[in-house]
Amino acid sequence: MSTVTVAKPQAQQPGKGSRRFSLPVLLLIITGVLILTSVVRLITGADGITSTGQMSTALRLAVPIGLAGLGGLWAERAGVVNIGLEGMMILGTWFGAWAGYQWGPWTGVAFGIIGGCLGGILHAIATVTFNVNHIVSGVAVNILALGTTRYLSKFTFEGAPQGSSKQSPPVDSLGTFSIPGLSSGLDTLNHKGWFLISDIAGLIAGLITDLSPLTVVAVALVPITWWVLWRTAFGLRLRSCGENPVAAESLGVNVYKYKYIAVIISGGFAGLGGAFLSIVASNVYLDGQTAGRGYIGLAAMIFGNWMPGGLALGAGLFGYTDSLNLRGGGTNVHALILLLAILLVFGAAYLVWKKRYTPAVITALISALMFVWYTSTNEVPKQVVTATPYIVTLLVLSLSAQHLRMPKADGMPYRRGQGK
Repeated sequence: MSTVTVAKPQAQQPGKGSRRFSLPVLLLIITGVLILTSVVRLITGADGITSTGQMSTALRLAVPIGLAGLGGLWAERAGVVNIGLEGMMILGTWFGAWAGYQWGPWTGVAFGIIGGCLGGILHAIATVTFNVNHIVSGVAVNILALGTTRYLSKFTFEGAPQGSSKQSPPVDSLGTFSIPGLSSGLDTLNHKGWFLISDIAGLIAGLITDLSPLTVVAVALVPITWWVLWRTAFGLRLRSCGENPVAAESLGVNVYKYKYIAVIISGGFAGLGGAFLSIVASNVYLDGQTAGRGYIGLAAMIFGNWMPGGLALGAGLFGYTDSLNLRGGGTNVHALILLLAILLVFGAAYLVWKKRYTPAVITALISALMFVWYTSTNEVPKQVVTATPYIVTLLVLSLSAQHLRMPKADGMPYRRGQGK
């Protein structure tokens, strides 16, 4: 009887704590941000912040981050912290390029997933079977993956045509496509420079122009993940392992099995993100290619409060800031300083309305400093542009930390039968 009473609130609580905003409120916030962005674009003349090219680049950069984040989501919803996402992505980049240049890009995608799954199996054996600390195991996977791929590259790529010990031979492209008529029409509308309309046109055009088939697959995996984890019995059992494994076991759930499945799927997602980097984002494997995207994917998952929709927004945000660096966006980043200053004014007003006066004063002071920075400079130094993705990662995590709710048993050691 007592077991049932423990299981009931655990099954209901994720739903209560997972949605911070209703859909209408969220759409209202997004609309408000788009309006402010359009205003800032008109004031600063930085048309690049909402251009089709900027949005298309942001999508391409967001995909591997989002796939890594989805990998983290699957593992942590089952109660396993997966710091090893970076290493699993590294395995995905290497295996994807190794198989891709020999047998074609789609074979490379499949092998990239397999490479990530191998890292997931290793992490699952350590954390689930042997109860190794999850952080220690994840760091070990990262180090092992880095050393293994560097070692293998010397034997496989060094003697191959156009290859070296740090680079694979080129991989054939998967190809790209755009929606005929619509993408070109929206791009033309984006170049008109009209208030809000051109910005929305640039956003949509960037999402439907020069798309890789793998991008479409990656985007589709977000709603698929939501449906599997929140609308199926399999997903309910898996999530119960991350909330209260003792209660789940008492109800007949094989906790070890579901943890293994979740971590292996987690590695597969990370491996797919790595294959995307070496096959789509670039057509070669490069040493150090992931550049910390596994960690940023983990940050996107935390920003999204362990929910697929929030994760997608976080990946989009980090992909956008990364695209500013890739496209040489000193002027664009300078314009975004003004946007951030205005958003902080609204944030300070919201805190005053909530009667949280000390945070409101601090937020207002930061906003004032941002306004001073914007008015006293004409362009942001290149070093700041390069650091922008990492600065945004730290800011987002620090500002959203108070409103997060991780699965209750996330990272906690578990032994079969420990509730008896």
